Amino acid sequence: MSATPSICDFGWKARDFRLKATDGKTYGLADLRGSKGTLLVFICNHCPYVKAITEKLVRDARDLQKAGIGVAAICSNDATEYPEDSFDNMKVFARENGFPFPYLHDESQEVARAYDAVCTPDFFGFNARDELQYRGRLDESRKAPVADARRDLYEAMQEVARTGQGPRDQIASMGCSIKWKAGNW
Repeated sequence: MSATPSICDFGWKARDFRLKATDGKTYGLADLRGSKGTLLVFICNHCPYVKAITEKLVRDARDLQKAGIGVAAICSNDATEYPEDSFDNMKVFARENGFPFPYLHDESQEVARAYDAVCTPDFFGFNARDELQYRGRLDESRKAPVADARRDLYEAMQEVARTGQGPRDQIASMGCSIKWKAGNW
């Protein structure tokens, strides 16, 4: 599969926000930054693509945090239409999966719109200057995990941590669409 060069708008600046997390705290971008960069991941609780990569996401997040990358996940789905994605269920999902990062609730969907997030999972990897360097996939897994898959996200964010630059060849993430509230998109 060949990479699409236009999936990452290199240098696009991360947008600030204030969102409530499943740990009871409220976070902004400055609270989440790592010394070498930041990874924001749009996920939800019900999507089979997210469920398939959650264990690997937790592993990669732990490893990236050790490399100075701050990590957070954001759920922007309409919880009225998709109750599995409610804030209470986000708390359960984060606890059951041992999230080592904040899981943020974008109830208004303003953050998803500001980032132009389109699916779950959708990965946004920034360097230490908040410049977008990665918009690819976690790995080749789709609705089922692929054993021993190349760690695309991890390798890309390690490169960002070392050099401030992401790889030029990236393969877009695939997943469920963001579940927009009526009139929000």
